[in-house]
Amino acid sequence: MKRRDFFATTAVGAATLMWPRLATSQPSRDSEYALIWAEIEKRHDEAVQRLQQWIRQPSIAAENRGVNEGCQLTMQMLRDAGFQQVTKIPTDGQPGIFATLDAGAPKTLGLYFMYDVKQADPSEWSSPPFEARLVDKPGLGKVIVGRGAVNQKGPEATYLAALDAIRGAGRKLPVNLVLVAEGEEEIGSPHFPQVVRQPQVMAALRRCVGIFMPQASQGLDGNVTITLGAKGVVECEVVSSGERWGRGPKLDIHSSNKARVDSPAWHLVLALATLVSPDGNDPAIEDFADKARPLSTTERNMIAEAARRLNEADIKKLLGVQHWVRDVSFQESLELLISRPTVNIEGLVGGYTGPGGKTILPHKAVAKIDMRLVPDMTATEALAAIKAHLAKHGFGDVEVNMTGGYDPTSTPADSAIIQTELAVYRQFGLNPIVLPRNAGSWPGYVFTSEPLGLPAGHFGVGHGSGAHAPDEYYVIESSNPKIQGLDGAVRSQVQYLYEIARA
Repeated sequence: MKRRDFFATTAVGAATLMWPRLATSQPSRDSEYALIWAEIEKRHDEAVQRLQQWIRQPSIAAENRGVNEGCQLTMQMLRDAGFQQVTKIPTDGQPGIFATLDAGAPKTLGLYFMYDVKQADPSEWSSPPFEARLVDKPGLGKVIVGRGAVNQKGPEATYLAALDAIRGAGRKLPVNLVLVAEGEEEIGSPHFPQVVRQPQVMAALRRCVGIFMPQASQGLDGNVTITLGAKGVVECEVVSSGERWGRGPKLDIHSSNKARVDSPAWHLVLALATLVSPDGNDPAIEDFADKARPLSTTERNMIAEAARRLNEADIKKLLGVQHWVRDVSFQESLELLISRPTVNIEGLVGGYTGPGGKTILPHKAVAKIDMRLVPDMTATEALAAIKAHLAKHGFGDVEVNMTGGYDPTSTPADSAIIQTELAVYRQFGLNPIVLPRNAGSWPGYVFTSEPLGLPAGHFGVGHGSGAHAPDEYYVIESSNPKIQGLDGAVRSQVQYLYEIARA
């Protein structure tokens, strides 16, 4: 799963608790919040239109499509939301953004945004992926459908709506903000460190109490899961070619020649088979997982509690699966999800894949793989391990080209970022599930590792699903009493800002 996908799948079966009105959750602050809540309702249509505008601008790093325009639009939205300084940061790839909002507050909060999205094949969608249509979804209400709706433009647009509402109500933002954004998250953030490690950016981030990422965290039952970190990832292409191998053809040839000519495609298949156990479930790369940190007793207890509260059947239904690997128990499946490093084939392409047959012996075959990493593993060491492994097993000619990736992240449970999340959710009747880490990945390591060493977390109510899939959506007006629509999600972001200021 991707860095955010796990939130959706683990939240699905959590305890079914209602979300009360925010205005009644803290009577002592009702008078302060009343104007802001009214402003949120007043600006509802404006917030929806902002999100629609954002979705309608494709920004796909993998295709180099609309990314510069997406960057410019994001920068303008940040200025409109009150950021006084908004700067484009050039990189060796797509540009990043550095923005600050000085409210004269005692505390400063860091923000991470991404403005790129995954690819989308319109033929797979019931509603065009870049039209941002509002549609009625049974059991949920009115949703916005489009690429980036929940991953990640919806939650980010919700956060900007919260800033607009506070300012529109004549209130002063309770914290200062430092924001960094990138346009390459969906290709493994290969150049994001070039953004964060700019001297002026590092200086601003050092003033922050932590890093925060807006999130649509509610599952279909209304509850949320908090994770204390994320797995790292290495994304790469593994390439077998006759020219480099010196044994297959240099160009595609007639398949009858297979009787006397080696196949680069079979060479790749055999190379890939050495990377995992015979059933494909355990990494078999020498030295790959030697440093993987085992689960602690505390972490196992967290997972046991999650297994007790989550609904296994709902999660299997959402994933479209009937069995866990080796038919392990639900609790063990969660332990594997949290603690196991993985080697996964994302795609495998070689030769002809169109209609009908084409009797050729391909000269080249390519696999796209990702490797997920747990704490104490590093992306650099994982990449070196797979290259050494292939060479040792007679596949030194097979190329391994890393296209993106980064180390795992970890955040202390007692950090202000996490404790504020817990406090705000609990104030409104929610009892979050807490897990050691997200099974997916995001580039939080640039914040949580040295030299910054900042805690990082995700927060927000609201619901969406379909990240990386057709018909991605984000709930705008909820008909499900357990799930907040856009206005409720905006209110939660306002509440979080005030709580972090008081933490």
